[in-house]
Amino acid sequence: MSRQNRVTPLGEIIATPARGTLMGNRGCLHDVNQRVIRSSARPQWITCALKFKSIQRTLMSPGEYTELFFLDEATALAAGHRPCGECRRERLRAFQSAWATGVAGAPGSRILVDVIDTVLKNERHLRSGSRSTFRSVLGDLPDGAMLVRSSLPLLKWQGRLYRWSPGGYTGSEQLDPDSYADVLTPPSTMKVLQAGYVPEVHPSAN
Repeated sequence: MSRQNRVTPLGEIIATPARGTLMGNRGCLHDVNQRVIRSSARPQWITCALKFKSIQRTLMSPGEYTELFFLDEATALAAGHRPCGECRRERLRAFQSAWATGVAGAPGSRILVDVIDTVLKNERHLRSGSRSTFRSVLGDLPDGAMLVRSSLPLLKWQGRLYRWSPGGYTGSEQLDPDSYADVLTPPSTMKVLQAGYVPEVHPSAN
């Protein structure tokens, strides 16, 4: 039986046999029977490399953080996560640099992760429950942005919209740059993408 440890672009944690390309952490979300009983246990929602040094973990160990998995970084960013400062240090630095430019309006400044985590936590809180989105013209969205249409998550990538699934992107269509979209990626993360941060995307989108 598949564990409930895979995250969708909507931030939901589902059970699926499909494997991910990134791991994540929101704190300990499971009970002693490895059942997910909460969606968050800490303000820091991060994405991690699947392998780091010689560290080996037993999934969903009692009292330890719940290992979550994502199809790719675009999915993780849409769900409200940001890069880890240990195993993905260079990616976090690039994210902070783009945040300084796109969110803070202060290129070259040093943005603390506590500031990023607080903003992302507030944005996740605002969209919780009914999972609110915000409207935007498709042509204004940067590559790597995720949107939703008829409850189906879509990735904008290199002039096309790719249909998301746990195992990969299953098809694509040419986008209409003048049409409107309901955007899943948090507003601040959108500004990070617009400032030049390019997320890692699953090979099925290429």
